[in-house]
Amino acid sequence: MKSRQLLSLILIVLVLMFACRVSGKEPSVSGSFYPAEKEALKAAVEGFLSRAERVHTSGRLLVIVSPHAGYVYSGQVAAYGYKQIQGSDIKRVILIGPSHHAAFKGASVYAKGSFSTPLGDVRIDEKAASGLVDEKSDVAFYAGAFEREHSLEVQLPFLQTVLKDFTIVPILVGSPTAKSFHRLVSAISGMLDDKTIIVVSSDLSHYHDYTQAKEMDGKIVSAIERLSAADADALLNSGKAELCGSYPVFIAIEAARRLGATKGVLFNYANSGDVTGDKSRVVGYASMGLFREPFTEAERRELLSLARDAISDYVVHGKVTEKEIKNPKFLADGAVFVTIKEDSSLRGCIGHVRAVMPLYQSIIKNAVAASSSDPRFPPMKKEELKDAELEISILSPLAPVNNISDIKVGKHGLVIRKGYQSGLLLPQVASEYGWDRETFLRQLCKKAGLPDDSWKDADLYSFTAEIIK
Repeated sequence: MKSRQLLSLILIVLVLMFACRVSGKEPSVSGSFYPAEKEALKAAVEGFLSRAERVHTSGRLLVIVSPHAGYVYSGQVAAYGYKQIQGSDIKRVILIGPSHHAAFKGASVYAKGSFSTPLGDVRIDEKAASGLVDEKSDVAFYAGAFEREHSLEVQLPFLQTVLKDFTIVPILVGSPTAKSFHRLVSAISGMLDDKTIIVVSSDLSHYHDYTQAKEMDGKIVSAIERLSAADADALLNSGKAELCGSYPVFIAIEAARRLGATKGVLFNYANSGDVTGDKSRVVGYASMGLFREPFTEAERRELLSLARDAISDYVVHGKVTEKEIKNPKFLADGAVFVTIKEDSSLRGCIGHVRAVMPLYQSIIKNAVAASSSDPRFPPMKKEELKDAELEISILSPLAPVNNISDIKVGKHGLVIRKGYQSGLLLPQVASEYGWDRETFLRQLCKKAGLPDDSWKDADLYSFTAEIIK
């Protein structure tokens, strides 16, 4: 009897060991992209980190963009991003990279077990990873996508060196769809707590000469610094820049913007020509960060001054004076509404729902439009300037409303779209009029020229706004 129990116990242990082995991801590029021997790998990573510098900038680091070539080529550049989080208390890393070898629709999430490197195993946050999977949204698990892939794996030894006791959520993007893009943005932005960070794996231009590569890479770096996925996409479509992890980068930018990201920062840039000396055909690498840094009181006053000066210049002189702006937060793309009031009554309100230009330009453009082009009011006159009250609303990206109970009156603004009609109400409007959720929705429908109950079968989107007045 005892021998049978012992045999059963051994079988159970073997099954559990096999199950753990099956669910674990073994290294694919150990010995080629980075050293296969533990001590050699540890020495290489620590050496890269010792030569990297911390970049002195304020704000919360939400995203690291890191290259994924062999360490001999891009390891030093990658080290700059990881230097910024060395010794931090980050407990979860959302890893997003492109699929180089497998073709599939949407995105693939590895949701069970662990990833291994010569430095040990890294556990997957199984609850978070499984929560991402939604086959209807083209987010599933495709085992073949991870078999030979290096874009996520090469990030792990750096993470294992700079962090302690962390988990990962591994995501590979294949041929993205609108559904998979929105699914990942929404779910990832919901995961970004104070102890979670996104790491995006991407190289830049491929196989151009040194001078052309630096020019192309400078353009895409600038777009990422400005948090402008639209400009980056336009550069890629025109062939003026290259980014092999383009959709992972776009997903990260959009998720970070939902969390209030205000700027991107370049930590380090180089290309393979800087390492090998062969500058005829190079690959570009950048280490970057996306930060959330709230506006200071001085910056808020400066933004209001930009709006007021723009209105005054236009009303008095019929032109808009160009401004030289250096603050990176003002240069980042921003969606803005500018509201003008007189004696607490509305005098004009115009804005952009989406971030289509740098924040400062959006403020200037919409301030002028609110003073002169709001069809509900005549253009402002000089004598009105002294009594004008200004309010700037900086909008977060739109998020689909799946359940109206999620709408928080006073916090969320709303957009409604049905057929060719649409309308928008800023979050402060509901508070000013003392509306409840139902009244807010009815008034939104009226704004769009729709029947009061049209919200029940229309497309609804919510957003938040930073209000400066």
